[in-house]
Amino acid sequence: MDSPLQLSFVNFKKDSYIIVEGKQNADRFFIIRSGKVRVFKEVEVVEEEGGNTLGPGDHFGVVSTMSSHSHIETAQAVTDCTLISVHREQYGLLIEKNTPVAMKIIIAFSKRMRFLDEALTRLTLKNTASVDPSHLFRVAEYYARQSQYNQAHYSYYQYLKYCPTGQHAAIAKDRLGKIKGYSKAVYLDGSTEEFNRMYPKDTMVFAEGMPGTELYIIQKGSVKITKIVDNNEVLLAVLKPGDIFGEMALLDNKPRSANAVAFEDAYLLAVNKANFERMVSTQPQIVTRLTTLLAERIWFIYKQLANTLISDPLGRMYDALLIQLEKNRVPLKPGASYVFDVGPKELIGMVGLPVNEGSLVVHKLLENSKVRVADNKIMVLDVSEVEKQTEYYRKMQKIERSRRDSAAAR
Repeated sequence: MDSPLQLSFVNFKKDSYIIVEGKQNADRFFIIRSGKVRVFKEVEVVEEEGGNTLGPGDHFGVVSTMSSHSHIETAQAVTDCTLISVHREQYGLLIEKNTPVAMKIIIAFSKRMRFLDEALTRLTLKNTASVDPSHLFRVAEYYARQSQYNQAHYSYYQYLKYCPTGQHAAIAKDRLGKIKGYSKAVYLDGSTEEFNRMYPKDTMVFAEGMPGTELYIIQKGSVKITKIVDNNEVLLAVLKPGDIFGEMALLDNKPRSANAVAFEDAYLLAVNKANFERMVSTQPQIVTRLTTLLAERIWFIYKQLANTLISDPLGRMYDALLIQLEKNRVPLKPGASYVFDVGPKELIGMVGLPVNEGSLVVHKLLENSKVRVADNKIMVLDVSEVEKQTEYYRKMQKIERSRRDSAAAR
């Protein structure tokens, strides 16, 4: 091969382990050249779409490698197999030399994201995740009740655009007329001309249920991703400059699965489908960034899914805080303090508890002298305490699970 892309081939005998769940510093992923590989997790929260046995052309280990986190799964050779080993640093070159491989990985990631996101919504938020444009009316009603008129205006408008003869069209038209004077909504119909856009604080970029034709790259400011569930707004993420969002609807042509709202004045670059496909072949660094972000999100969702298995709500809260520390790559040094981006309300939403029950659990959490709330943000005086408490609750969960399993086996 005359290019600087030197891919190595590695052979594994039947039954040998290739990667092991929990092992730190994943720095390479694998593409199967021949043979079969089984991928599994210590605790399967949801059955993977497409099954767990992979064959030639399939890849594994990409999530942990591209997100630079610990492995979220174990891979074992089902037969003797030959794999192509790709180091994280080689990914950009791989894209340049082989655009179809990059597209295969991105589309597979996008499908996996959608599948896992729906599983997480079912488990934590106890509702079905599939939404269609009629859902926009419920979103608008929620924001109107909260007197968040920018978001209500945007959502009523989109509902009328996509459901002009819908069941609630007359009410939506009436309410939109009433709040128009008190609200600000921008790019209500997108824009084919303006790729650089400014969204003032508290204006919507898109609403859950509407079709999606663009992804966005944040240039400046921040954007929050939320979901309306059972008359509550659940905060899923706060995205910062350099982050990419909205790619799932663009890649798999399904409705938006969440809302995106400017958390502060946000300057975004909008990319449509045609531009995206051109970008894949001409700007490998953006595609590498997108793969890294998708990998990061998939890793995060797996951790959130595992969080749902902890039956003690206080244990779930400690685990949710530990996931945030891992996500932000905070070293777990004993005695080091840390202020989280989230307050009690967001933490309650993260673990999917009703507000009243969640407030009681937060109260218990704050009985720990190393945890407090400052300026409505959760603060820990010793990050290692979060790890210690989480390990305790995970251990209790394992004991409870093995007790249940042995009782069922009797």
